[in-house]
Amino acid sequence: ERLGEHAAAFQGHDVGFCCLGTTRAKAGADGFVRVDRDYVAQAAELALAGGCKHFVLESSRGANPKSRFLYLRVKGEVENLVQALGFDRCTILRPAVLLCKRQESRPAERMAQRFLGAVAWLFPTAHTVPVETVVRAMVASVLQPGKGKVEVLENEAIHQLGKA
Repeated sequence: ERLGEHAAAFQGHDVGFCCLGTTRAKAGADGFVRVDRDYVAQAAELALAGGCKHFVLESSRGANPKSRFLYLRVKGEVENLVQALGFDRCTILRPAVLLCKRQESRPAERMAQRFLGAVAWLFPTAHTVPVETVVRAMVASVLQPGKGKVEVLENEAIHQLGKA
């Protein structure tokens, strides 16, 4: 709630990575918007003010500021807000369903992961991505020359870059 009080932590970094997010079930609709849009945008603003040149944002497949679905709409809105800040370089990753082990219980997500994990045997880059692959792709995006001021990496590109 008081991210601005920690502005000093954002000073002097060339690259910023943001994977901040919550769920509507955990935080409610207003809390989800506050965390996934407002906090992310504020963190990006603080990073830019602190000298960050390249901001790397984990978003979501299907992000669209005009979506009828809150989750996808908020992800699209925050992508636009971050891009509008004018970083020298901005990389947005749009992963599909993340395959990972969580400490908290998310039964619907766990069922989707099991089903899509089985589908991944046939179509490994279509509907899922291991969280470790996303992390490697985020780091690799910084180490490779950019393909423009803003680069959006969809799930298949995340798989490719995450294996590089």
